[in-house]
Amino acid sequence: MKFVALISGGKDSFFNIYHCLSQGHELIALGNLHPKEIDQHEIDSFMFQTVGHDIIEYYASCLDVPLYRQSITGSSSNQNLEYSPTQNDEIEDLHELLSTIKASHPDLEAVSCGAILSHYQRTRVENVCDRLKLTSLAYLWQRDQYELMQEMCNNQLDARIIKVAAIGLNKNHLGKSITELFPTLVKLNQLYQVHICGEGGEFETMVFDCPLFRTKKLEIAAKEVVGDPSDDVYYLKMKVELVDKDSSELELIEPPALLEEGFENILLSGGTSNKEADNVSLANLTLEEHIAPSITPPSIVSTNSKLYISNLTSSESNLEQQASDIFLQLKTMLDENNLTVNNIQHVSLLLSDMNQFGAINKVYGEQFQNIYLPPSRICIETTLLCSVQFSCVVLKNIEPKSGIHIRSRSYWGPQNIGPYSQSIVDNQTTYKLASLSGQIPLIPSTMDLSNNGINFNSALSLQHLYRVKNLVNVKKLGSIICFMNDSSYLSTVCHTWKEFMESIENTPENIKNLVVVKVSALPRGADVEWGGFSYEDVTGMYDDSDSEEEIDASSDNLIEEFDDSNICPVGKGELSITTLFTSRKELVDKIIQVNRSKNFLQVLASLPNLSKIDSKGSFESLPVQNVYNSKGQEFAFGLIWKVEN
Repeated sequence: MKFVALISGGKDSFFNIYHCLSQGHELIALGNLHPKEIDQHEIDSFMFQTVGHDIIEYYASCLDVPLYRQSITGSSSNQNLEYSPTQNDEIEDLHELLSTIKASHPDLEAVSCGAILSHYQRTRVENVCDRLKLTSLAYLWQRDQYELMQEMCNNQLDARIIKVAAIGLNKNHLGKSITELFPTLVKLNQLYQVHICGEGGEFETMVFDCPLFRTKKLEIAAKEVVGDPSDDVYYLKMKVELVDKDSSELELIEPPALLEEGFENILLSGGTSNKEADNVSLANLTLEEHIAPSITPPSIVSTNSKLYISNLTSSESNLEQQASDIFLQLKTMLDENNLTVNNIQHVSLLLSDMNQFGAINKVYGEQFQNIYLPPSRICIETTLLCSVQFSCVVLKNIEPKSGIHIRSRSYWGPQNIGPYSQSIVDNQTTYKLASLSGQIPLIPSTMDLSNNGINFNSALSLQHLYRVKNLVNVKKLGSIICFMNDSSYLSTVCHTWKEFMESIENTPENIKNLVVVKVSALPRGADVEWGGFSYEDVTGMYDDSDSEEEIDASSDNLIEEFDDSNICPVGKGELSITTLFTSRKELVDKIIQVNRSKNFLQVLASLPNLSKIDSKGSFESLPVQNVYNSKGQEFAFGLIWKVEN
């Protein structure tokens, strides 16, 4: 893609350009925002580095591309984590700058952004990019700071310290290169948690030379230290000059490995056979197939904190009309409960034909247009008696809304190019419950589907899920569904899961919180998809973190009748997530009767088996072709039961 690079002069913006070029993108322009008053070096901005702004004009010669500049007239008036257009905000100056550049370069496709950890910075660039139909390129996003700084030093990035504002740093460090200061920064990180890359504002840099500069580089002609000894904040006021340098061929940077060490180890450990799968007779897996399949009726379950709306379908003939009708039903149900689409945490979107995804997604996207943090989503193709089935989890109190909706291209994980978030977090008093969008094995830097085979793809897509739940800091896996489009993948996904839970998560007690299902197709033709929910207990100031309340055991006898089960207590027993497996329909009927439509119950089974369930009680049906537990044993039914106590 042809891209403009937003530059402050600092190391991050230039090193991200280097990665953009290494990924095959083409630099066509530079963009910079500067203080309105040319003599002003420091402004109160949450977004832009302005120290050294008088040097920026030289970079056009160094990189041999045009430079576009815009003065900052707004302030940081909108300080919400997720940005929406705000009059007199400095982000509107960024919008004006990029609009000007796009008008001059109609073929512009992307914007380079050097964000590493700052959600604040990333979300604002993404907001402007969305409005201008551009892609944000943020290849430094979530990189390990030690590895990243080491990479910068090893790749001859001559970036000098021009501002210090942290313990352990003083005016004597001004003018030093990051290579010189790297050992000091590592030590300060160990002693005082100083960010090695300066992500906490500990220091700022200016690039004087790098491999991107082909024939020119910068040298200091004069310098002056400016600052106040009382607060130990100093910056360097400089005059620079352009000097010639020997031209050389640009060596492209190797991207970080697709799999981090733990997942690489899972891949190297190989798959296992499912000898235990024979323990269940396949003869009993389909029950009374002569009974005509039927559509599970819509259901609504209302708990103290959530509304579960399940199995919405439509009999309209036209596909788009069906989608519109389903959302009309949804709106009616939400209105009756004084809720809106903004309250939806998670969506399960089932299609009978993945080729119809575009038409469905068009209507879907219109419903969540301009929604801050749209719901997470799982989308699959499976056997249905209709074209589309819609289910969702709705939070009765969603404020303050939290989650992640990352739309930048990076190495970290797939960008979201649709109207859904990677995760939405339900914040309760004693626990957090994060919905996790379905993750398929996309290569994040290119958004191409991996063709490396099921062993690699199973690990890669699970790594995507792992990184999402860690980034929202809701880390324990409560209920996960692995979708696959071929039963021959079963041993691989079960092995991947087992190794992941034992060697990376270190929670073998939660291995049984997995349901593996075979469906007919997945988005983009993927072979595997992981999605579900993670949780984290919240300990109050006066809580005894060692104490555990007893979980309500009233249903224990029934649960023990199932062939396989696992109860996961959340928030000192305020919520329990139970995963169940059986091939006995009467047990499923009993659970539905015991539940009495008071709590969420999801049933995964083939369409003929689902049709025989006692539908007098409410449950979400998820039609699939085959159901397996974490050991690869096949059952007629898999259930996920969430009980609020």
